[in-house]
Amino acid sequence: MITAPETSKPWAALRTHHEALAGIHLRDLFAEDPARFERYSFEACDLFLDYSKQRVDDETMSLLHALADSVDLHAAIERMYTGEKVNNTESRAVLHVALRNRSNLPIRVDGQDVMPAVNDVLARMRAFTTAVREGHWRGYTGQRIRTIVNIGIGGSDLGPAMVTAALHAYHQPGLQAYFVSNLDFTHIDETLESLDPETTLFIVESKTFTTQETLTNARTARAWLVRNLKDEAAVAKHFVAVSTNRDQVASFGIDPANMFEFWDWVGGRYSLWSAIGLPIAVMVGMDRFEQLLNGAHAMDEHFRTAPWQRNMPVLMGLLGVWYVNFFGAATHAVLPYDYGLRHFPAYLQQLEMESNGKRVTRHGEVVGYKTCPIVWGAPGNNGQHAFYQLMHQGTRLIPADFIVPVKHKHDDLAHQNAVLANALAQTEALMRGRTAAQARSELEAAGFSGELLDSAVPHRVLPGNQPTSTIVYDRLTPKVLGELIALYEHKVFVQSAIWGINAFDQWGVELGKQLVKVILPELTGAEPVTGHDASTNGLIEYVRQRRAR
Repeated sequence: MITAPETSKPWAALRTHHEALAGIHLRDLFAEDPARFERYSFEACDLFLDYSKQRVDDETMSLLHALADSVDLHAAIERMYTGEKVNNTESRAVLHVALRNRSNLPIRVDGQDVMPAVNDVLARMRAFTTAVREGHWRGYTGQRIRTIVNIGIGGSDLGPAMVTAALHAYHQPGLQAYFVSNLDFTHIDETLESLDPETTLFIVESKTFTTQETLTNARTARAWLVRNLKDEAAVAKHFVAVSTNRDQVASFGIDPANMFEFWDWVGGRYSLWSAIGLPIAVMVGMDRFEQLLNGAHAMDEHFRTAPWQRNMPVLMGLLGVWYVNFFGAATHAVLPYDYGLRHFPAYLQQLEMESNGKRVTRHGEVVGYKTCPIVWGAPGNNGQHAFYQLMHQGTRLIPADFIVPVKHKHDDLAHQNAVLANALAQTEALMRGRTAAQARSELEAAGFSGELLDSAVPHRVLPGNQPTSTIVYDRLTPKVLGELIALYEHKVFVQSAIWGINAFDQWGVELGKQLVKVILPELTGAEPVTGHDASTNGLIEYVRQRRAR
């Protein structure tokens, strides 16, 4: 029986340790330990992690490792990797690691090796994407495909869109990709208005092929295509599906031979490694898609085998627990200084908050501690002119990850050095801050004196002591990106194991979906609306009145 985390000895020891460490500034930790950087940084796969600017010492890390042992993290990892049904509320295995299992060693669910099916879908993806990229797949009028439009939402949009943008340097010349997810008609309308129906291929991604947002947009795209090409038969040449619902796919007009399957052990937010990654593979080619898988597999093996002291996902997960549960941090910022990763924070919002935004344990007991923080962020240089002010002089503790390439897509040294200098300067400033004495000295050197000097000093003080990790890689290749995504996936799993929650369900989204089915017909109905709270009733009535004018 695993001890509840907040009643374990390591948890109690961490609480006591926090009381002693909380008042110590990072400046002092660096001053006391000249070798701090060497001791709190290491490389795994193609990623380098510097966590020396975290508010930790050797005792902190030892206690966090003990906390991981107290919940038997090793066993939890093995249960996931070996196909046990760790998603207990849905009685499902969780095997995104199988999708990128480049060793091809058997992984079994209910006694059956899933790898032959995984390899079969990869082979079908290769055949299809090659046909599109080489011009063998033609549209209804015989034109070559020049544009793909991915229609999905959540994991069927965020992951593929993020990776496709990140790997822009590897795109097939002459091919363009668009991603449509929002239910607002504006999104699909503004996408379609610039496209040529004769050269456009739609990829509809929905496991059930019933997702409201996806199917509404897909039907709009279908009507647009048929209206322009004037033949229902055109649908089969311009639409493919990633789904498990063969009947619904066929009813839509898509040839089931052009349906790419995945399995119930593939969670939506972990699905870009599956056929959900089809738009990625079209744009960068199957060889590079498999390099993405190779990178993730390398991180999978590191996570499964490395000791806690040098296990990157474990360390990042434990550090997150340290700030959420002992410092009371409510948010976590992700700040990539690589334009290719501009969508990475949005991707991580779903990955982390849909996974760990839970208030009950795996056994249904309400937790007595905080779980997932709010995840947010933006490309680094843009953020510096937006919200970094809050990080430097606000009243909240905001742990942050800085993600920094040594080299960029383009070999312009001036740009590269400017980006690197900004990233490193920000981590130093957040750690070091500026004392009142330093502010006074700088102001005096600038000519301030007397009352003006005294009044200016408080506004120049930066408390510092904001904890950051810096992740560095050489260049954003498919393999490096695979490693980076898998790193965060496993970090999320570590935290779910510590908190005793199920990271792989999302029951919190169900109630809203149920209420949509009730409210949707009421918006166009004539009967008085009385079945909701007064606010919702009133808003529905107000909308109907405004539309009637």
